[in-house]
Amino acid sequence: MNHADPRIELRRALERNPADGYAWILLAEHELDRGDAVAGETAARRALALRPGHPEALARLGRAQWMQGHREDAVASLRAAANNAPDHPGIAVWLGHALEDTGEAEAASEAYARAHALAPQEPQIAAYLLAWRRKLCDWRDLDTLAMQVRAAVNDGTASVEPFAFLSEDASAAEQLRCARLRAVVLSRQIRPMPSAPPRTRGRLRVGFLSNGFGAHPTGLLTAAMFERLRALDELDLHLFALDADDRSPIRTRLHAAAHVLHDVSQQPHARVAQRIRDAGIDVLFDLRGWGGGGTPEVLAMRPARVQVNWLAYPGTSGAPWIDFVLADGFVLPESMESAFSEQVVRLPRCFQPSDTTRAIPPPPSRAEWGLPEDAIVLCCFNNSYKLNPRSMARAFTILRDAPGSVLWLLSGPGHADARLRAAAQANGVDPQRLVFMPKQPHAAYMARLQHADLFLDTEPYNAHTTASDALWAGCPVLTRPGDTFAARVAGSLNHHLGMAGMNVDTDEAFVARGIQLARDPAAVRALRAELARRRSDSGLFDMTGFARDFTDAVQRMARSPVA
Repeated sequence: MNHADPRIELRRALERNPADGYAWILLAEHELDRGDAVAGETAARRALALRPGHPEALARLGRAQWMQGHREDAVASLRAAANNAPDHPGIAVWLGHALEDTGEAEAASEAYARAHALAPQEPQIAAYLLAWRRKLCDWRDLDTLAMQVRAAVNDGTASVEPFAFLSEDASAAEQLRCARLRAVVLSRQIRPMPSAPPRTRGRLRVGFLSNGFGAHPTGLLTAAMFERLRALDELDLHLFALDADDRSPIRTRLHAAAHVLHDVSQQPHARVAQRIRDAGIDVLFDLRGWGGGGTPEVLAMRPARVQVNWLAYPGTSGAPWIDFVLADGFVLPESMESAFSEQVVRLPRCFQPSDTTRAIPPPPSRAEWGLPEDAIVLCCFNNSYKLNPRSMARAFTILRDAPGSVLWLLSGPGHADARLRAAAQANGVDPQRLVFMPKQPHAAYMARLQHADLFLDTEPYNAHTTASDALWAGCPVLTRPGDTFAARVAGSLNHHLGMAGMNVDTDEAFVARGIQLARDPAAVRALRAELARRRSDSGLFDMTGFARDFTDAVQRMARSPVA
């Protein structure tokens, strides 16, 4: 496998001929692929000095600015590139990415649609358009796009983003194929580091790599667990933060709980991998995987002897550089093991920890949030890309047959709310029975959650952190566990909570149970009382017990001859 670094030859060529603008463009591309945004920007600007307005140079400059968090600058550069090359689908895709981050949701959709119109047979572009339309609840051509993307995965003809593929009605085996295709592409580009020998002295050093060590779902889930691990004092905890310090209370807690918090934000992949190797990490947990903002390139370099997929990416990595996946017996049963590239290590409790130290503030009035005082409030605070036609059809049926109830949703990007109201009306539901809540600071969000009577989950991508939040706030979760990891997380929470009756096995049972509860306030009160009891005695929210089980799992993995 060829891992020669093309930057070396390009730099030599540019020493001989520094006026070669195209070589500077190629160098910028390779620098960006290695995660070095600063070097990529420098090369792109050298290219632009030689070839003013060149769309390929502008596109690389925009990508470098995007990687450094200069979102408005990135949009300006990429708009200029698109204007100078209106028939270039790749530039339209990068413009779509940048517009997402500046909150120009509908313009991002138009950019992806433009790219797809220019290259309709390119499944990777179809996947970008499909994922963004799901986020906007724009269900036009959804089945056609989904069929194109799934066919490409099953034929092995395209490497699409595995995270977005989790939202498709695909099997766990298809998800494995998707992830493997992506891993193969990276394997061809990344040179692994020399093997890390096992350390023979001292306590285990455990590393955690994430872009969510702050006011982010990953930080919110793990803060109390890290505090309990630190109190047990059996492992050395090293957090490698791909995100800069957001100065949030969660970041402060994480910093205090870790033995070392390494700020590796905005650093090239090779430098991050070297920091991990220099820290002598025995077991490295990837807390992002194929999700946005992660760095699978770092893991592909093999900075640690044992590497583990856990928590934030609810599926298989499909990657030869990931040895284990940490799960539980419900979320990843033995019947699914063949669809995972990793060895499976199971905790005796739910694989997902939670912050059990947070106090929930008193709720504001229902009227303040447009909620009726005496009605049953159904809710689903999942991200908008999970609110697919099938899941929403179940919710609309429950609303139709439970007069007076309302459905409380998280407000989505662009015109997503209006599209959902239109879908409600098309399904015979007064669109005003959908109530939307703008995103809130976490404490305010938890306070408002106390007004929700029943959480209606989605499939094939469940509520994960959102389900944990709902249960902690006293709101029962109704879910239909599916046949993939992402479709079984809410079910795992219910199972380990001791409320398996809230897991149903068909859409018909989901609707029937939802209608029964939405028509019976007394039954909802009894269910909430049961939840309140089980939160304290089930072990789901016992983070001291979780820390002990986690430590045992780490020690088992560290002893395994995997590398």
